[in-house]
Amino acid sequence: MTFQQIFNQLPETQASASGRVNLLGEHTDYNDGFVLPTAIPQQTTVKLGFSDDGQHQFYSRNLQERVTILDIHHTPSGFASYIFGCIEVLKQAGYTIPSLNVYVQSSVPIGAGLSSSAALEVATLRAIRQLLDLPIDNVEIAQLAQQAEIHYVGVQCGIMDQMASSLADTQHILFLDTRTLERHVLPFPNNTTILVIDSGVPRTLATSGYNQRWAECQEARQLLAVKALRDITVASLTEILPEPLNHRARHVVTENNRVLEVLQGVTPERFGELMNASHTSLRDDYEVSVPALDTLVEVLQKTPGVFGAKLTGAGFGGVCVALVALGEEKIIAPQVLKQYKNAGYAGQILVPNFEVSDAV
Repeated sequence: MTFQQIFNQLPETQASASGRVNLLGEHTDYNDGFVLPTAIPQQTTVKLGFSDDGQHQFYSRNLQERVTILDIHHTPSGFASYIFGCIEVLKQAGYTIPSLNVYVQSSVPIGAGLSSSAALEVATLRAIRQLLDLPIDNVEIAQLAQQAEIHYVGVQCGIMDQMASSLADTQHILFLDTRTLERHVLPFPNNTTILVIDSGVPRTLATSGYNQRWAECQEARQLLAVKALRDITVASLTEILPEPLNHRARHVVTENNRVLEVLQGVTPERFGELMNASHTSLRDDYEVSVPALDTLVEVLQKTPGVFGAKLTGAGFGGVCVALVALGEEKIIAPQVLKQYKNAGYAGQILVPNFEVSDAV
C-alpha cells in the first residue's frame, strides 16, 4: 500500500539512506577504534507527512505493520522504536517536532548485518530535517541516530553504522576514527570490488551477544586502566586479563592495527590477508561467528579471484564480505553458492545485485 492509501494524503517529503558493509574494523567502534565501511546499493526510504489527529502514525511497507503512538512516555517495540527514538532525540536537542505520519520502505535486508537499523534512523532524521528545515549536518545526523539506538532501542552501539549510512558511498571505503570522527575517503584496492553474500542464517543472538561483548570490553578497559581499548596498541598487553576478556581485548587491538595498516596503503593481496585474519580473530577471540559463516568464508577464501573474506556486522549469523578481482564477480558468485549449497546451506548474493541461476 502507498503512503496516500495509508494516510489519505500525499507525503510532504522523503529521504533515503544506504545500508553498509564493513571491510575491516569489526566491534572496534564502541571501543573508540578504527573502521573501514562502505555503503551498499540497497537503501531505506522514509516518506513524511503531518498527522492531523495529534498522534504519530508509523507504517512499514515491508512488514505491513502500522503503529500509533498513544503514549509518548512509552517506547514502542520493533521498527517503530527506531523512528520514535529519532523523534525523541531531536526533541531533547531542543527542536519542536509535530505529530507525523511516517511511511517506511526498504531494500536493505533486515537482520543480515548490513545496518538496516542505521539506514532507517538516518533516513528518518534526513526526512525530518528536510520537512522542518532543521540546521543539522550529516555528522550530527549520525550522532543523533546513534543516541536513538542506544537509548530507545537498547543496543550499546558505536557510531560506525550511522556514520557510514550518513556519509559513505558505494564507490569508496570510508576510514573513520570513531573517537575523533576524523575520516578519510579511500579508494578500493586496484582492480577490486566487493562480493556480499547472505549466509542464510539470521542473526538470532546479535542483540544479546552484542551487548555482552560491549560489557566485556568495558570490563577489560577498566582492568587495563585505559579510557578505551583503542588505547592499547600492543596485543601482548592484553595477556594479563582473565579469560575471556584477554581474547576480547586482543581482537580489538589486532583489528585496530589491521585497519591502520590499510590506511598506509596495501596491495589487494595484503588487504585480503588482513580480512582473512579479521575473520579468524572474530571466530576465535571474539567468538561471534557460527558454523555457516565459517563455511561460507572458507569457501570464498579458497575460490580463485578472491583476495580475502570475513563475516561482517555483529556476527552470530548474517552476511560475509569478500574482496574479489574486478570483473570476475559473476564467475565467482555461482561457484561459491554451489559449494556452499553442497555443504548444506543456502546463500544469496546481495552485492553486486545480480541473479545467480539455480542451475549452477
